[in-house]
This record gives sequence, C-alpha cells and structure tokens, in this order.
Amino acid sequence: MGMAREHFVLVHGEGHGGWCWFKLRWLLEGSGYRVTCIDLAGGGVDPTDPNTILSFTHYNKPLIDLLSSLPEGEKVHVILVGHSTGGLSVIHAMHEFIDRIRQAVFVAATMLPFGLQTDEDKKDGLPALPEEEVELTFGAGPDDPPTTVSLRHEFQRDRLSQQSPEEESILASMLMRPWPETAIGTACFEGDDERLNRIKRVFIKTERDHMLDPQQQDSMIKKWPPSEVLVIDTDHCPFFSAPEQLFNLIVKSL
Repeated sequence: MGMAREHFVLVHGEGHGGWCWFKLRWLLEGSGYRVTCIDLAGGGVDPTDPNTILSFTHYNKPLIDLLSSLPEGEKVHVILVGHSTGGLSVIHAMHEFIDRIRQAVFVAATMLPFGLQTDEDKKDGLPALPEEEVELTFGAGPDDPPTTVSLRHEFQRDRLSQQSPEEESILASMLMRPWPETAIGTACFEGDDERLNRIKRVFIKTERDHMLDPQQQDSMIKKWPPSEVLVIDTDHCPFFSAPEQLFNLIVKSL
C-alpha cells in the first residue's frame, strides 16, 4: 500500500499540545496514513516547566529528535503540518532536514524563511495580543522579559476558536499551558531560502482568524510565496471547527 508510507507529523502552536489534533489524527489514520502528534517542550503532556525553556532549540527539541530518529527510507515521506507558531518549528526542521521532508503545510502558521529576524517578521508572524488579554510570568526575574505568556481564560474562545463547538473550547481551556515566549521569540535560522524552496510548501489561510490576522497571513504569503495557498472560512483552530474540511485540503494538496 503506497499511501501508508506517508508519515504526517503534526506540530501544535503556542499554548497547545499534540492533543489539539485529535480529530485530524483520527481522519488521517482512518485513511491509512501514519500520524505523529508531537508535544514540543512545555506543551501538551511534556513535563518541562515552560518557564525554564529559554531557547528555541530547547523548545523545538522534541520535533528535531523525532525527525533524527526516523529510519532512513521513510524520511522522504514526512509531511510536516504546523499550526500557528508551530510554523516556526516546521521551518527550523526544514533547515535541519532538507532531504527528509516531502512537504510542509502551514495552517494559519508562521511562515518566515529565517524565523523572527526582525521586528517586521514579528509583526507578520506572531499574534499581537492586547495586554489585558494575557497573563505574563517573569520566571527569570522582574527586570527580564517574561518567560511565559498565556491567554486569559475569558478571551480564549474568541481569540482561538469562536466557531468551534463550545465543548472543544472548554476542553482546550483545560489543557492549554503558558507558552515559552522568550524561546519562541528567539526563533532565528541561518540558511538559504532557495534551498528551502526544494520542499513543497502549502499555506492554509484561515479567513476568520482572531489570533493570527488574515492580513498577517497575506503578508507572509506575499513575501515568501508557497507552492499553493488554500483558504478555509474558519477561526484560528480549523482542527476543531472544520476538521473534515481541513483533512480534505491537506490530503488534496499531496
């Protein structure tokens, strides 16, 4: 069975974990694909305290370790899917494993070839959240930048999943963790975008996104055009609000 050789590696965004993909995983596995839903450091059930994660390398280590450990023959069949800041994890992996990744799919995800090199990059690629909507933790001391950020409970549904079933927003609110802001903000990569362009890139734009504004998404698409742009009329979390549609778009893009 040729199809089963494809191995989807699903990479969550800030505050989430591998758990957020449960519906997409069920749909992909039901179609015979192999699926791994990674927990980045301090995400999902990973035991690391996110306040101790100060570098992007540390944060993204679970993804890099997974890709390093795959048997030779399989590497070419890896399809990375990143959501939100999970796009930075995907880009990092593309730089490290240019020959092992068949395709990268960005679901309302940060798609910048060298990560967050400039303020302009941060403006395009990171959610801009008003102060009153977030809680900061200053784990390195009051004079240092915050080590983690989390979205206050009462703003989570409107920012992330206003079109999703309410019970999923509740589940997410129980599972979400503060994310390592310092670590994510230092995601900068060296390399050559021509080389990166050997990997097919697909961007899935979320039209009703309150977290990563559609204009931010457009700006990244325009600056580094992917092979394909697909549009889904959803909130920031289509894996909750439109899983079948998301599944169909991803599988058709292969």
